[in-house]
Amino acid sequence: MRLAAIIATVLLFVGPALPAPDELEDAFRSLEEAQSKKDAALVKKLAAQTCALARKEIAAPAPESESDKEAWTKRVAYARGIELNAEYALYSTAVQGPPAITVELLSALEEQNPKSKYLEQAYAPYFLALNQTGASAKIPAVAEKAIAQFPDNEDLLLVLADTALNRKQNDRALHYATQLIAAIGKHPKPEGIPAADWQRKRKAGLARGYWITGLVQSEQNKYIAADHAFRAALPLIEGDESMLAGVLFHLGVVNYELGRLTNNKPRVLEAAKFSDRAAAMNTPYAQQAWRNAQVMRTEALKMH
Repeated sequence: MRLAAIIATVLLFVGPALPAPDELEDAFRSLEEAQSKKDAALVKKLAAQTCALARKEIAAPAPESESDKEAWTKRVAYARGIELNAEYALYSTAVQGPPAITVELLSALEEQNPKSKYLEQAYAPYFLALNQTGASAKIPAVAEKAIAQFPDNEDLLLVLADTALNRKQNDRALHYATQLIAAIGKHPKPEGIPAADWQRKRKAGLARGYWITGLVQSEQNKYIAADHAFRAALPLIEGDESMLAGVLFHLGVVNYELGRLTNNKPRVLEAAKFSDRAAAMNTPYAQQAWRNAQVMRTEALKMH
C-alpha cells in the first residue's frame, strides 16, 4: 500500500482538521518539479506551502488505539521527510541561483526553519551574495542571529570576530576568534567540498583567528599570549605578503616588549629581525618597521 493511502486510512481516526495526505504529496511533487526547473519564485512559494502542510501532519495527536499508532508513526515520519526536502529545495535552488536569488531563498529558509541543517553550510554563499548585491551591511546582524543556532559555525564566527575587532570591542573579538580557532580545529572536512578547497578555507580561517587573537592580546599587554598567536599564524599565511608583513611587524613589537621586560637581549634582537623582514616588504608597515628595528638594536646594545 502506498504511504499516502496509509495516511488516508489513519485520517479517518483523527478527524478532518488535518490536511489530506494527497494534498501534502501533491504539494511536494509540485515543489520537486519547480526545483528541477530552477523556478526560484515557485520554489519559494511551494516550499512554504509544503512545509506548512507537513507541519500540520507532524502536529497531529497520536491516536488512542494501539492498532492505529503504527500508521500514525509512518505518517509523521513521511511528513518529516517532506519537511526536510522542502528545506533542501530552498537551499539547493538558492546556491545555484544568481546572488539576488541566493539572498532571497536563504532568507526564506531562515524564516521557515532557523535551525535547518542546510543553513549550516549556507552562510558562506549567503554572505558572498549579500556582498554582491550591495547589502554587506546586513551581514553582521544575520551572523548575530544565526550564531545562537550554530555556535560552532566557522563562517559566522569569522564575521562576528572581524566585526567586533572593527568596532573595537576587543573582549568580544577575542571571544569569537578563540571560538573560531577551536571550531576549525575540531571540524572534519564537510562532505561535497574538495579537500584542497577545505584546506584553503581552514588555513585562512585559522590565520584570521590567530591574527585577531594576537592583536587583542597585544593591546591588552598580554605579550606572551600574543607572541604565541602570531607565531601560530606565520605558517598559515606564506604567500600573503600584506598579512605576513602585519604579523611580522607585530611579532617585532611584542618580542621587543617581552625582551625589555625580562632584560632578554636575544629576544630584543629577534624582534629586530622580525621588524627587518616586515620592513623589506612593500606594505604600509615597511617604514615604521624599519624605524622599530633601529630602536630595537639600539636598545639591545645597552643590554648585557
